[in-house]
Amino acid sequence: MDILKAFFSLSCEGNCCLPALMTALTRRTVLSLYMRVFRIARNWQAVSGVTSDTEAERKYILQDARTLFRQNQQLTDQESIKRCIEECEARIEIGLHYRNPYPRATYLPPMGLATQKGRKLRMQQRLRKQAKPIYLQSQDET
Repeated sequence: MDILKAFFSLSCEGNCCLPALMTALTRRTVLSLYMRVFRIARNWQAVSGVTSDTEAERKYILQDARTLFRQNQQLTDQESIKRCIEECEARIEIGLHYRNPYPRATYLPPMGLATQKGRKLRMQQRLRKQAKPIYLQSQDET
């Protein structure tokens, strides 16, 4: 409701208010996801039931969330923000489903798509990028 009030209180005409509304909605969505991750970490229980495992997994969840949200804090492009939101939602759902906070591995062998020469190397890098699942987009290449 407060977003609608903010939208109508702006003194502009036409579609110039649309970016402001999208920014408010995006901010609200991102903050909601951030708080959801912190709630999940607070209530997280390791599958093994060992207290040290639970604490280590909680610490990983919090550290990973802080790192990724801060890394993407300066994004302004709506498409890249949308991809980051989708990645966050996917990682939350996968983590809750499998009860494992760590990202799932991809089963694509490194440098296994083509030989390492000129054009083929570029093609291989493009194919590896396309083959990377959405929940691993922010993870660095190993």
